[in-house]
Amino acid sequence: MPPTRCFQVDAFTDRPFTGNPAAVCILPEEREAKWMQAVAAEMNLSETAFVHRLRDDFALRWFTPATEVDLCGHATLASAHALWSEGIVTGNKLIRFQTKSGALTCTREQHFIQLDFPATPAKESELPEGLLDALEVQPLFVGESKFDKLIQVESEHAVRGVKPDFARLSEILRDVSLRSVIVTSPSEDPQFDFISRCFAPGVGIDEDPVTGSAHCCLGPYWSERLGKTELTAFQASARGGIVQVSVNGERVALGGNAVTVMRGELSEIAANFSTPR
Repeated sequence: MPPTRCFQVDAFTDRPFTGNPAAVCILPEEREAKWMQAVAAEMNLSETAFVHRLRDDFALRWFTPATEVDLCGHATLASAHALWSEGIVTGNKLIRFQTKSGALTCTREQHFIQLDFPATPAKESELPEGLLDALEVQPLFVGESKFDKLIQVESEHAVRGVKPDFARLSEILRDVSLRSVIVTSPSEDPQFDFISRCFAPGVGIDEDPVTGSAHCCLGPYWSERLGKTELTAFQASARGGIVQVSVNGERVALGGNAVTVMRGELSEIAANFSTPR
């Protein structure tokens, strides 16, 4: 059995130790979900991606330390980066991942990677009870997408100043069956169109450093309000990261760089471990 190769990749950045770290495991064959969840808990990063080759494409699944998720941008970018940088996919050949959110394609120009994702626009919605108290913000808009609650606040200062009550926030998101809450505003820095932060304590991530899939919601939202389809976003976490966003109807292109910071492989005992049923 070929070894299970693993990488740690910082996504949506061109510098190590910034952006959003993801583990990428290149599997020689499909594995059961319980085993992948155990590996993701061991990696203890916001996402661990599991990739294995199909006939012409690659299968891709994403796990937080606590659960499997249906869509993840930064771990998809990290997976594509690993496949190209390790020579598993040669040149700039398009990569197509088969996922729980359908087929996702990735293209590369030099070191810049672009992901083709489904748009998940937010519709105006009511606030769940207790959410404002958990975030201590005053909203200008409250919306809800397929995965997330979206809250626009008045300023970048307000976004950066959010200090959530994560225990309470986790309960609220679990009660309304949503993955995360995104807080956003226009950017005061002219090189960016908008900024955001993303909190997902219900799936084991108090604050996600850079959330590609959140921009499937943020892109359409700010595109409509700013009157432009090409946007540059900054996610204002402690690590920070830049996402290039292109909105095209029901699809959103997410672009960014990535850096490999660690290479290795699972030990034989870990790779062959059978999780209890």
